[in-house]
Amino acid sequence: MPAFSLPSPVFVARVAATLLLAWLAARLCLWLHTPLPWMLGPLIATSLASIAGAPTQSWAKLRNIGQWTIGAALGLYFTPPVTELVASLWWAIALAIAWALLLGWGFGAWLYRVQAPSMLGRPGMDEARMRATTYFAGSIGAASEMTLLAEREHARTDLVAASHSLRLVIVTVTIPFALQYARLAGLHGAAGLALPAVRNVQWPGFAALVLLTGLGALAMVRLGRANPWFLGALLVSMLLTMADLELSAVPQGLMNAAQLVIGVSLGVRFKREFLHTAPRWLAMVALGTVGLMAVCAAFAWALHAATGLPWVTLLLGTSPGGITEMAITAKVLQLGVPVVTAFQVCRLIAVLLLVAPLYRWLRQRSGRS
Repeated sequence: MPAFSLPSPVFVARVAATLLLAWLAARLCLWLHTPLPWMLGPLIATSLASIAGAPTQSWAKLRNIGQWTIGAALGLYFTPPVTELVASLWWAIALAIAWALLLGWGFGAWLYRVQAPSMLGRPGMDEARMRATTYFAGSIGAASEMTLLAEREHARTDLVAASHSLRLVIVTVTIPFALQYARLAGLHGAAGLALPAVRNVQWPGFAALVLLTGLGALAMVRLGRANPWFLGALLVSMLLTMADLELSAVPQGLMNAAQLVIGVSLGVRFKREFLHTAPRWLAMVALGTVGLMAVCAAFAWALHAATGLPWVTLLLGTSPGGITEMAITAKVLQLGVPVVTAFQVCRLIAVLLLVAPLYRWLRQRSGRS
């Protein structure tokens, strides 16, 4: 297909119908006062429609714009005092990175233990491939990047992708509801980190913010980095805020639209065929994800005792969810956006750099044994 060809009318119609469904679901969630209505409503509605066989469709370009919007908005929280606080937490972030690597390895080892008896010996599934599949399926990282790394190690990429998609949706749906009720019970995030540096939309400044963060995102795309639209916009917005350059806030309507398209991009993964992809595998991933959330909650409580930061903030920062989704949760529920973002960004980068070398080291060590 030519690089600049227009999408087909059928594709556009499916995208439009899916967005309409997502918008109606968001309005319903607003009426019901559910947490994160602009993301969870579209996610749940699109998932159910996709599983039912409806021709739902997400457009990658809209998702990229949504990730850019969220990244640009989150960077506005990193004022110099907040940046100093986050920098002082380097040791806690390092612990969280080590925890994520250990947790991913443990989840993968557990998946191997419960799945190997029923899957080893099937066509195309030997022990080496099984170990690679369970290891990368258990790693706490971005779905697309973990699937790519798994492919390089000859793992079952369909199972790896299914594992990360299911884990991400379970965490994204469960934690916001739990935290909303936690807030009603009196648990709150870091009050001083709840507001961005600039809260008013100033259109000339917003135009400059769009230009600069857009250039940052495009630079990340050219460099081939993970989550380029989110991380590129976030990095530029952070640097501007750290330098006390307050250009403009991001319009709330644009933030709502960004959450909607991100929710749609998650929901369309759950096609009807998804449920037929090794049902026992999906059941074990779902069960394991519940366990991951429980142990992450305990780890966040230990960090809370050591740092004095609110437990709910650290829970989002160390949860096994996606960086964009957890950062949106922190922003909407006002639970310490900079801390959550710093924990999640550092973990993402570290996992992408370390998870493959760690796998090869474990494989060589197992071979020597």
